Amino acid sequence: MVSRLEVFLKEKHILYETVIHPEAYTAQETAESMHVSGDQIAKTVMVKAGCAFVMAVLPASRRLDMAKLKEVLGQDDLSIAQESEFKRFFPDCEPGAEPPFGNLYGVRTLVDAAFAADSHFFFNAGSHHEAAGVDYKDYETAVRPRVADFSRRQ
Repeated sequence: MVSRLEVFLKEKHILYETVIHPEAYTAQETAESMHVSGDQIAKTVMVKAGCAFVMAVLPASRRLDMAKLKEVLGQDDLSIAQESEFKRFFPDCEPGAEPPFGNLYGVRTLVDAAFAADSHFFFNAGSHHEAAGVDYKDYETAVRPRVADFSRRQ
């Protein structure tokens, strides 16, 4: 787990677990390797909103709905960001394995309403072979993301 995330979770007194799993490059692959539902794995999608970047966090079992996201953000100039455009924000993470804590990296964070407030979920912990899990309510309290409906079932 990247140290800034571990320090943050400890400072906020958030109970977490770490899971070492076979190398996986998509959130759905991570879910399969961990033998959990894609509803329990968060994936991060970096979106370019004009000149700014936004981290969209949604369950692995869902797809980002750009039309909904445009409405949520009130902006038409949206596109999926390329790793080469945003990797500088996450110097301690493997590209594509960013944890859903945009607040630790100076990136605005949106989380999809599909995550239930009483759920426990997992996410990349900075690498493609380690995940961490926390209670969603602790995550929301600590990160304070904007919660909105911007995904759809695959």
